[in-house]
Amino acid sequence: MRGLVKLMAAWALLLCGLPALAAGPRFVVVTHAPDADPFWNVVKNGIADAQTDFGVTVDYRNPPNGDLADMTRLLEQAAARNYDGVATTIADFDVIQRPVKTIVEKGAPVITFNSGSEAQSRQLGALLHVGQPEYEAGKQAGERAKAAGIKTFLCVNNNATNPVSFERCRGFGDAIGVDFKKNTPDSGNDPIEVENKVFAALHTHPETQAVLALGPTSAVPSLRAIRKLGLAGKIYFATFDLTPEVDKAIDAGTAAFAIDQQPYLQGYIPVALLAIMNRDNTRDVAKACAQLKTDPKFQQRLRAYGLAPYFRSNGVDTGPGFVTRSNVALVEKYAGQYR
Repeated sequence: MRGLVKLMAAWALLLCGLPALAAGPRFVVVTHAPDADPFWNVVKNGIADAQTDFGVTVDYRNPPNGDLADMTRLLEQAAARNYDGVATTIADFDVIQRPVKTIVEKGAPVITFNSGSEAQSRQLGALLHVGQPEYEAGKQAGERAKAAGIKTFLCVNNNATNPVSFERCRGFGDAIGVDFKKNTPDSGNDPIEVENKVFAALHTHPETQAVLALGPTSAVPSLRAIRKLGLAGKIYFATFDLTPEVDKAIDAGTAAFAIDQQPYLQGYIPVALLAIMNRDNTRDVAKACAQLKTDPKFQQRLRAYGLAPYFRSNGVDTGPGFVTRSNVALVEKYAGQYR
């Protein structure tokens, strides 16, 4: 009887170890995104597809109201749980640097994405940054506006707590030759507040030729304010990121374009690279990117959704791409899911 008990105990010990082995690597993605922002639904679809394609488990964590103090706590929890890899946004470098550096010091690979910059990513000890160079995206948008004769603009910033967001406004302003600081109100995230602020700004400054919104949260209310003022189709309107309302405005000619940072790729690529590096037991970013670039499942996703990442020697850019009347039909097909 005693021998049987020992045998059962041995089997119990063996079985206790099996779930961890079978589960495979587990990663966490931590963002600053509030639940109400539709942009992040596309990011989460990218995360989910990468999880499926590479056979890994991913936990998604975000502060429901976009509170950066809550984001810091989520990163502290991630450090305590010893994940096999972490992807995080750099919503505010000073706010998140301590918990991210703790994760790096504990040995977990970290990839930053979406908000933030390559320089900040390196300072945190992350392996690479995946996203859109924000100043360059704003500048390219401004160059398009300048070619259309634009000399004045209003930059509607609904994410003023994120310092990097101002790079979009600065790039646009530099391209058309004006100081963005005089034309960039903190609109907040409440749709009524955004609409009222844009309405007031355009009513007070009728000489404003263009409006640049920094995302759907500010774009849709801005378009309402523009319509109420009778300026739809008369004022040059552009925005970052996409929603069905933005797509319709482009199609109708009331929006010149949307700057597409391809959020699906911002969700997919960090998870895919963490999975590849875990599988191949490497921290070599160039090798991991080369593997991803030729991965058949990834290539199939790109073809299906009309996506195009920009692979560089030490990282990946997901934008800027521009959605205009010429290509909005494909985007509309996948709006809110993959585009």
